[in-house]
Amino acid sequence: MNAVSLAMPAFHLDVGLNAVNDSTAFIQRLKPDTGIAEPVYRQLQRQIVQMIQSGELGEGYSLPSERTLADALRLSRTTIRRCYDELREQNYISTHGRAGVMVKAPPRINPELGKLKGFTEEMHDIGVEPSTQLLERKVVSDRAIASLFNRPSSARFLKLVRLRLGDGMPMTREVAWYDLTAAPALVDWDVTGSAYQFLQQHCGIALTDGEQTIEAAMSNADEMAAFGFEEPGPCLLLKRKTYATSGQMVEYVEGTFRGDAYTYRITLKMNPASVQP
Repeated sequence: MNAVSLAMPAFHLDVGLNAVNDSTAFIQRLKPDTGIAEPVYRQLQRQIVQMIQSGELGEGYSLPSERTLADALRLSRTTIRRCYDELREQNYISTHGRAGVMVKAPPRINPELGKLKGFTEEMHDIGVEPSTQLLERKVVSDRAIASLFNRPSSARFLKLVRLRLGDGMPMTREVAWYDLTAAPALVDWDVTGSAYQFLQQHCGIALTDGEQTIEAAMSNADEMAAFGFEEPGPCLLLKRKTYATSGQMVEYVEGTFRGDAYTYRITLKMNPASVQP
């Protein structure tokens, strides 16, 4: 899928943490509150995860030691240790001997806007190995979806809910519908590889263009579970209608991409005719 760049919600520091690895600024951002029911270690964990997911704390950022952070926040080392242990289990941080505790931010994927591509092709183009976990597969009749496809309400569609991964990391939770009137062979598809390849090779359908929208969204409960988020995080919600050469709509997809790992880019060119002397 392709989309234009979009500024996601983020938590901004007055000091560039990644540029100077400023422990003081990092510590000042942590606001534990002993007067609420949520355990303090969980509050710290949540706040640090938010900084990682927003991009404030990048790969290799060095966190304060347990002792330093405990002293600065006037908390017990046990509380800080439990926070760090939880972050290690979630694969957000790692310990490297004398180098200390470092952030393991997820890699950012930067596909380029411009062509109609499926997830598999898009990942291959940027040197990332795609894989898929099938969460749901069924044939449905849905009045609202049929209306999108301009089909009778009794029309049948293949509905797929998939978790798409890049190099083993969950990237997007995708819900897709395919028109079985146009592509009945999809009933027998084992949902491996590219849907676009299957449509072309087994259904004789060449896809020519698509209409796509993009919007900011916060992850829902299903997406949080898929991405391993403890709290709702910023995401990109892409909706795409894909058409065959006949003009018939064949696919409708809603894909929620994790905002901490997916950044779209677009190349802009100047129109010489628009430049004023």
